[in-house]
Amino acid sequence: QVQLVESGGGLVQAGGSLRLSCVVSGRTFNIYKMAWYRQAPGKEREFVADVSWRAGSTYYADSVKGRFTISKDNAKNTMYLQMNSLKPEDTAIYYCRLGPSFGSPYWGQGTQVTVSS
Repeated sequence: QVQLVESGGGLVQAGGSLRLSCVVSGRTFNIYKMAWYRQAPGKEREFVADVSWRAGSTYYADSVKGRFTISKDNAKNTMYLQMNSLKPEDTAIYYCRLGPSFGSPYWGQGTQVTVSS
């Protein structure tokens, strides 16, 4: 079994920064790729960024490119999302997703990010 726990969300003014963390516990040997998604009120969940667990290659949604940075610490089984220059439209619940080499993905419970104008 795998558990994902996000933290680091909160309320911040536009232009501010937050760093989200996602700690993975359980059967971590099977991680292929990890990602951040977000879901704003009344909208569908959308992709934010992902990182290959072994190679470290990253990919970003156009809406966050240049402002957000995804990173990982394999030794701590932790993924991060550094969010700078936050905008009100970044307000959402942010979810951590683990994509295994085989089997179904796992999701965290989410952490709320609210950006005030």
